[in-house]
Amino acid sequence: MNALPLDWIRAQFPALAEQINGQPAVFFDGPGGTQVPQAVIDAIASYFTHANANTHGAFLTSQRTDAVLDVAHAAVADLLGCAPDEVVFGPNMTTLTFAISRAIGRELGPGDEIVVTRLDHDANVAPWRALEERGVTVRAVDIDVEDCTLDMADFAAQITPRTRLVAVGYASNAVGTINDVQRVVELAHSVGALVYVDAVHYAPHGPIDVRELDCDFLACSAYKFFAPHVGCLYGKREHLERLQPYKVRPASNAAPDRWQTGTQNHEGLAGTIAAINYMASLGEMGGKRLTIDLESPISNLQPPISNRRAALVRAMMLIQEYERGLSEQLIAGLLAIPGLTLYGIREPERFGSRTPTVSFRMASHTPRAIAEFLGQRGIFVWDGNYYALSLTERLGVEAEGGMVRVGLAHYNTAEEVERLLAALRELAAG
Repeated sequence: MNALPLDWIRAQFPALAEQINGQPAVFFDGPGGTQVPQAVIDAIASYFTHANANTHGAFLTSQRTDAVLDVAHAAVADLLGCAPDEVVFGPNMTTLTFAISRAIGRELGPGDEIVVTRLDHDANVAPWRALEERGVTVRAVDIDVEDCTLDMADFAAQITPRTRLVAVGYASNAVGTINDVQRVVELAHSVGALVYVDAVHYAPHGPIDVRELDCDFLACSAYKFFAPHVGCLYGKREHLERLQPYKVRPASNAAPDRWQTGTQNHEGLAGTIAAINYMASLGEMGGKRLTIDLESPISNLQPPISNRRAALVRAMMLIQEYERGLSEQLIAGLLAIPGLTLYGIREPERFGSRTPTVSFRMASHTPRAIAEFLGQRGIFVWDGNYYALSLTERLGVEAEGGMVRVGLAHYNTAEEVERLLAALRELAAG
C-alpha cells in the first residue's frame, strides 16, 4: 500500500486538517462526495478573479470562459477515453440522465422494454421508470442477496428482442460491487439495445475506457472525483447527433452543445479540469507538486504532462492497488466485530470486483445511531439508503433505517481505518 506518495497526497487536501474534539477528522464519506485538492480551490478562485463571464462574448473574460469550456471537454475526454465532442456537461448525473431519457423516450412506446437493476442508484432507475407513462415496460434484474452481486442469468433472461435500452451501474454506490459491464453491453447489443452506464461511484476508484466498454452512454459526477458539483456524460457521437434533446430555440444545434441546456457551471468546470490534472500528476510525476500561477488562469488549465490519458490510467491503477489494501484491512476488521452484518463481497480474492465502499448493520444499534456515535469521534460516515432504494428494499433493511456506509478514498490511511474499527469495537462492547 506504499505505491502512492501518501504524505504529498494528504497535503493537497486542506479539509483533512479539520479537527473534531481535538482529533483529526476522518473522511469516510467519499461516496457522497470527495474532498478537493487545493489546486481545485485555486482554479475556482482564479476563474472568478480572471474569467468570470458568460460565453461567446467579444471581450477577454468571455473568451477565457470559452477556453475553460474547451479545455474541460478535453480533460474529461482524457479521463473517459473518448473525444471531446462526445462529452456533455450538466448540473449533475441525475439531471443529465433525465435529459437523455426524455430524448430517448420520444422514440419509445407500448411494446418497447427497458432493463434496470436492483443494485443501482435511483438516478439510473427513476429516469427510465418515468417512461412507463409512455407505455414502456421496465424490467428489473435481481441480485444475489448473499454477496450483493447482479444475477447475470436473470440479466440475460430479462433482455428480449423488445429491449431498447439497458441501464446498469459500473459499481454500486452502496455496497461497492463492480458489475461486469462488458458482459452487459454484449447482451444488450446482441438485441440492438442501447446501454446507459452510471459510473458515478466507480470513477474515483479505477480507470474507465468507454471505447473498450463500447457502451452508448456513460455518466459520472465530478463531485465524486475530487472536483466541484458538475455532471459529466459521455455519449457516442452518433447518438448525440441523432437524438432530439429538449432545449431552448437559440441554443446551438451542434453536438455536444445541444445537450448542455442553459449556462454551465463555469467555475465548476475550471475546478474539474484542475482535479483531473491532479489525478494525472499522480500517474506521471509521482506526486511532484504542481505550480499554480493565479494570474494566468487559462494556462493553468492545460495538461501538466504530454499524455494525460496515459497518466490518468496509471494513476487510477495505483489508486486501485492502494485502496484494495485498505479494503482488506477494513473488511477483515469489520467481520471480526460481534453482531455486525456486512453486505457485499467479503472474500479478499474477489476484491477486484468491488470498490473500497462497504455497508453494514450492527445488532441493537440503528444506522443513524452508529453514524452519530462515530461522528462524535470525528469519523464521518453515511447512513440510510444513499438513493440505492431498490437495493435496501431488496435486502429488507429500508424500513429499518438502511445501512451504515464507509467509503474509502486514496487520501485515507490505515491509521484512520484502525480508528474506525476501534470505535466500532467499543460500541459493540457496550
